[in-house]
Amino acid sequence: MHLSCYKRAVDGSQVNSISIHRYNMAPTTVRKFESEEQVSVALASYIHHLSAKFISAYGTFSVVLSGGTLIDTLRKLTEPPYISSIDWSKWLIFFLDERVVPLDHPDSNYKLAYDGFLSKVPIPASNIFSIKEKLSPEEAADEYEQRLKHLVANNTLKTSPTTGFAKFDLMLVGMGPEGHVASLFCWYFQRFEKTKWVTFITDSPKPPPPRITFTLPLINSADHIAMVVTGEDAADAVKVALGKHAADYYPLPVQKVSPEENLTWFLDKEAASEL
Repeated sequence: MHLSCYKRAVDGSQVNSISIHRYNMAPTTVRKFESEEQVSVALASYIHHLSAKFISAYGTFSVVLSGGTLIDTLRKLTEPPYISSIDWSKWLIFFLDERVVPLDHPDSNYKLAYDGFLSKVPIPASNIFSIKEKLSPEEAADEYEQRLKHLVANNTLKTSPTTGFAKFDLMLVGMGPEGHVASLFCWYFQRFEKTKWVTFITDSPKPPPPRITFTLPLINSADHIAMVVTGEDAADAVKVALGKHAADYYPLPVQKVSPEENLTWFLDKEAASEL
């Protein structure tokens, strides 16, 4: 797979379940597993631990979902022991990016998340923050940002003391085969946004073209980010993002992900095959 942000070919470096520093200088833990099934098991345990931690400390657990295969990888949370041991009533669900289509449209990230995960766990509907329908991309982005700011103002969401942006407890982030995250693509100006919390795109290189997306400053205000990447088609981008020569490159969007507290990569054997 050609990566449009590449400068040159890169040699990989062996990475196991260790703490490292990369292009963005954030402390990073990389966990490699033999299969996607093992990723799913480990991810469920990781989320269960964070859920208990944040609910005990703050009374809620704010979780940001992305689309793609990540939703299926959450499947272990819908099974014992997690389905009955997690306090789902305290979860708050948000969306890292969304296609500006009706919520019941096949391209909707909300529909994907609902069908594959949300419909199988008892999270109150009022705790799930989907985009508003029948708005333009610009209007939908502005409305979602204003809703987040309202939730910060009434103390439903925490605030990052560093950035002043909303501080989510956990973002579950996938990565495209060319290294994009959310709807922040190589060479698109949205990845350089510094002041908005949520922005929009009308010409996404992947269909459908109209979308809204969290910006990097909002993403990086998170407490924890789990970067969940599986499959061989992501191997080249993983190699660039985590290889020893990563700093030699014009950074992929994924390389600019740097949360305030912790970034953990969950990789299956195929995604890590070029390391």
